[in-house]
Amino acid sequence: MSDSRAWLDQVYCEDALAGLARIPDGAVDLILTDPPYNLGKDYGNASDQQTVEEYLRWTEEWIAAALPKLKPNGSLYIFLTWRFSPEIFVMLKRRMTMMNEIIWDRRVPSMGGSVRSYSSVHDTIGFFVKRKDYYFDLDAVRIAYDAATKKARSRSIFVGAKWLEIGYNPKDLWSVSRLHKEHPERADHPTQKPLEIIERMVKASCPPDGVVLDLFMGSGTTALAAKRCGRRFVGFELNQDYCDIIHARLAALDAAPAGAGAKAGAKPPAKRAPAKRAGTAAVKKAAAKPGAKKPKPETVTL
Repeated sequence: MSDSRAWLDQVYCEDALAGLARIPDGAVDLILTDPPYNLGKDYGNASDQQTVEEYLRWTEEWIAAALPKLKPNGSLYIFLTWRFSPEIFVMLKRRMTMMNEIIWDRRVPSMGGSVRSYSSVHDTIGFFVKRKDYYFDLDAVRIAYDAATKKARSRSIFVGAKWLEIGYNPKDLWSVSRLHKEHPERADHPTQKPLEIIERMVKASCPPDGVVLDLFMGSGTTALAAKRCGRRFVGFELNQDYCDIIHARLAALDAAPAGAGAKAGAKPPAKRAPAKRAGTAAVKKAAAKPGAKKPKPETVTL
């Protein structure tokens, strides 16, 4: 008899639309995913190079296939570009309740850019839930007040105030630097998201030992964040090169000394020589060589 939970803590190198059948309905606490933005990037396939109609039809297809996997009190976070977020938010609003539109300010320096429009320096994140009693642990993601603020609130009416001691609620504007080429967390992927952002979502919206699903694993940051936060994960990545990166990053985390998870989790895999795929542009490869420096990725595609 096969193990009904054998799909846990797995990253499958396959199309998510085909692989979702592995996951039972109602088994996932959180869907956290960063699909292709359809901006023409090369992920080793044509997933980011569709017509507008094809892209929106494909998006509706994977949303319809993924949402049944969520538990009734589950949540979803989705990274998007402003170019398509209105249409995709409407798709999701037909099925879920929208709690926030989060703006990720990537802290891009003001250099160059279009002379006919304003420079785009943010990504849009949608936070959706299935029903009113969704899981959300605010205390796990509060931001500590600095010493100056605490000192300014030293009057007797503030003494013992919980909010002053445990910090404040993160706002819906997250100013976190993108991962530059030399960043120690960087892997060889063009749209890698920072662990800081992904871990905030995991801690807030997935209970301890809960399950996080990512349909477009990319560099594997969702899997890494789940593991570092004591959650389970499952995901899909179509590009074998990125699958190699994910497995190398997870292996580095496993090999790290106790208490060094953050450091080890951030180490990127070693780079291999670029390899060409049949019918696609060259895709950089990363190998799991311990100690070798590697750049880090961001997102994934189907």
